[in-house]
Amino acid sequence: MIDFIFKSTASLLVLLIVYHLLLENEKMHHFNRFYLLFAIVFSFIVPFITIEVIQEITTPIRTQSNIEIEGETIAIIDDSVNYWFYSMYTLYGIITSILLIRFGRNILKLHKKAKSIESIAYQNSKLVLVKEQTLPYTFLNNIFINETEYNSRKIEPELFTHELIHVTQKHTLDILFIETLKVLFWFNPILIFYKKAIQLNHEFLADEKVVESYNNVPFYQNLLIAKANANPTYYLASNLNYSVTKKRLIMMTKTTSKTILLLKKITLIPVFTALTFFICVQAVAQKNTTLTKGVIAKTPNNLTDRDAYYAGVRVIIKDSKKNVVTDKMYEELSIEEKNRYLDYVPKAYEKKSPTKKEYETFKNSSKFAIWIDSKSYPNSKLNDYKASDFVYFSGSSVYKNARTKRFPQPFQFSLYTLDYFNKNLKNAHKKFSGPRITIFISKEDSIIIKES
Repeated sequence: MIDFIFKSTASLLVLLIVYHLLLENEKMHHFNRFYLLFAIVFSFIVPFITIEVIQEITTPIRTQSNIEIEGETIAIIDDSVNYWFYSMYTLYGIITSILLIRFGRNILKLHKKAKSIESIAYQNSKLVLVKEQTLPYTFLNNIFINETEYNSRKIEPELFTHELIHVTQKHTLDILFIETLKVLFWFNPILIFYKKAIQLNHEFLADEKVVESYNNVPFYQNLLIAKANANPTYYLASNLNYSVTKKRLIMMTKTTSKTILLLKKITLIPVFTALTFFICVQAVAQKNTTLTKGVIAKTPNNLTDRDAYYAGVRVIIKDSKKNVVTDKMYEELSIEEKNRYLDYVPKAYEKKSPTKKEYETFKNSSKFAIWIDSKSYPNSKLNDYKASDFVYFSGSSVYKNARTKRFPQPFQFSLYTLDYFNKNLKNAHKKFSGPRITIFISKEDSIIIKES
């Protein structure tokens, strides 16, 4: 969740800055409306997209504290209750519920008002005649106007046209969309600025249509200024008096060349591309058994152990471009090749049982996939055993790209009973398990071994 909030907020901020710098002051209002809505949707979707770039990494085998498990160190995590975490979620739930109730009540209030008051059909909309003194304002397909001014014909036709544009272009849906997000993500102040940008763009669109229809910019500008001090209406409604600023007055007479508009639109392509790259691309390490020269101690002087371990095994060596360099049986390798590529022979498995704390963690945590004697079981299966029933255990982390729907856990552990250990593990260090071994040599001259 924290990762989602950080990534979505970063994207929202970057795209809003781009809007204010490149687009807001240009006469491309329909495109800008699409841009603002798309920027929000993009910012909330892109954190869920992951473009994985596989990277092979070299992880030398070392002795470390905690639990040493087949070349990897796994720290047992205490799954104690995180009261701070639950407190924060409770607080979020309370505040969100309050805001959601307020949001719903305001929608119902406008809806009931439109239904309970006399209305008149007007060009695919409804004129709702209200008693209170107010400027015309719009919610969905309802245009709320003062009854007395309407009956005395004191409402200028430019005002009707302005509000009708809010209806026909369905500007209320944009406001409901951003307000819903503000309820769910009330802790994100950037959404407040998005709403302001969206509402101002709505006014640009309505002003543009009025100017086109009546072709009298000075009169319309004076009309806006004259109405500028009227009382504000509902925050969910579109209205004539929203942000009568210098920007709106200047925009009515502004012209921009099509070439500049096109160039600015094209500029957005690298912006979205860069955001996608920085947010979505994730380097994923490919898990390999890795031997790094100079890190792992070489096999003891008893080379007979190595010869016995790799006897009859086919050895395939590939370079960094995965071209086959050597394909021989172990016995055909020179001493130099054996020392360079196969200087590691595993030691005998030493019996070790999990501690009671480790065992309880394996049993109760959903972070661990459990195998017992090489068979997968749910963690609850461990209730049928005691920690002392297992004479050996091993585990490893699971890289994200290796997890599956069946096994989504970030860690996996294998536990072995005495019978299984004696039959399968006790002498496993004496003979390589597969018919062949593939060795990759990286550009850094590290050796990556894959058993096969």
